Amino acid sequence: MSSDLAKRSWASKLLAKIGDLFGIIVAAAVAWLGTMPPKVTRIVHGLAIASLVSQIGIIVTGGAVRLTKSGLGCSHWPNCVPGSMTPVPEMGYHGLIEFGNRLLTFVLLAIAVAFLISIWNMRKSHPSIFKLAVVLLAGIPAQGVIGGITVWTDLNPWVVSLHFILSGTLVCLATILVNRTRRELKHDITPPTTKTIGQFATAAWVLSMLAVIMGTIVTGTGPHAGDATAPRHLFDPLLVTRMHTAPVYLLVLATVIVLVLAYRTGGNAKLRAASWWLVLVIALQAALGYIQHFTGLPIGLVLLHMLGASLLMVASTNLWDRAARLPKSDRVEQH
Repeated sequence: MSSDLAKRSWASKLLAKIGDLFGIIVAAAVAWLGTMPPKVTRIVHGLAIASLVSQIGIIVTGGAVRLTKSGLGCSHWPNCVPGSMTPVPEMGYHGLIEFGNRLLTFVLLAIAVAFLISIWNMRKSHPSIFKLAVVLLAGIPAQGVIGGITVWTDLNPWVVSLHFILSGTLVCLATILVNRTRRELKHDITPPTTKTIGQFATAAWVLSMLAVIMGTIVTGTGPHAGDATAPRHLFDPLLVTRMHTAPVYLLVLATVIVLVLAYRTGGNAKLRAASWWLVLVIALQAALGYIQHFTGLPIGLVLLHMLGASLLMVASTNLWDRAARLPKSDRVEQH
């Protein structure tokens, strides 16, 4: 009994220290608010990259929670178990895995707050960047709340899908922020593209998101539920798998069209590079998908496929952002 109390006390102290550290970081950031430069710096761009990496990271760790059947490692939310914010020894390693994933939310929040503060004095000169940063920050607690609802509903597959889709949306937002802060930092003007290229790049992004959404339904029908007692979709696994591949074929077509048009118009090497990156990610993701399907969905390959889904959203968003015209206020002046 004394050992259990000691472990609970240690976990509670750790959580309190993390909360204190987060408070200190926020307080220090607010104090620096007035000293922030009115332009993109390496720190600003670095924080944008950190946001993107952390958003991808929490998707992967969330996948690890599900694949290790730790989805209900913390049986309640916001408490881990009744009467305790932290896991108890009875929950075993499942509780530690789920609780660790929850703690990552504070890391995402700290990075998003730091990024928003770093661009505070750019809110008038670069309104689209500032608005994207606000939406990204607001999405993180929403992400946590939906994660809590998944626990309340015993990992209902529809809610789990919604949780993943929101996380993917935040990955897309972070990708745009990385691109636009990099362009400002490097004084890099994206050459204008044709309307047709922009339309097919938009189609590629929509199709990639549709493929990801269908992928969550395939997952909700498969064996990796996150807990042995979790409900599953009652769809035909083969049918939903085929439905998942349909937007992928269209995505390949749209991406190839963008690539061909980019070469025909010439002059925009970065658009061509973005197209090739998307082609590469699609190929790797498709290979992983087929291999995991025909090998019985081994955990390692499923986790890699989830990472691949994140990279697919990054690559398709990058292509769309390269093909889209920036708002006037966010264009870089030629130096």
